[in-house]
Amino acid sequence: MTTDAALGIVGVVDAVTLRLRERILSGDIRSGEPLTEAAVSQAFGVARPSAKAAIEQLVATGLLVRTAHRSARVVGIDPETVRDVYRTRSRLESAALRELAITRAVPASAVEANAEILAMPPGPDAATVDPDLRFHTALIDALGSERTARMYRSVLDEARLCMAQVQGRRLLDAAVIAAQHAEMLEAVAAGEGDRAAALLAAHLSSAEERLVEAVVAD
Repeated sequence: MTTDAALGIVGVVDAVTLRLRERILSGDIRSGEPLTEAAVSQAFGVARPSAKAAIEQLVATGLLVRTAHRSARVVGIDPETVRDVYRTRSRLESAALRELAITRAVPASAVEANAEILAMPPGPDAATVDPDLRFHTALIDALGSERTARMYRSVLDEARLCMAQVQGRRLLDAAVIAAQHAEMLEAVAAGEGDRAAALLAAHLSSAEERLVEAVVAD
């Protein structure tokens, strides 16, 4: 790990956590790579307790795992992890779509996020990860439930890690993603919650299966 520039005017622990999270999600720190308190302390020029607290925050989000007598490590992306993350998302998001369809409420932020994907050149592109995740998060946020949003965000980092792996391997086409999103929103606007949920299931299942196949092949 190399020393970073100044962390900025935020809490030291939060700043270190943010930088580590960015490095993990970008693939700069790879799955299985250990993160010791000493290494983090040295890389960011912070005290060991701050490094430890940052590591513990990332363990809590699921990006790092720690076992007895071993350093924390970046979580591995294996088939079981991929399936559990995607199916957890499917359960929460399908319920959100059905609820939104009752009032035919199409979240404006979801439309905006999908427009960003639609404007991208056809073909796989890692840049779709951010607007893609914002699209799906908008479905949850539109419910206006703080607790549901909190539950969903508890798996967001793992979801982002999986999505980054999908797009990093150039497995999904941006135009296809946008078209599938648009179909879901059209179903919500038509009050067809079950159809919207079925479209979501197919959408997430496609990414899940492609990533599982790629992980198994590695």
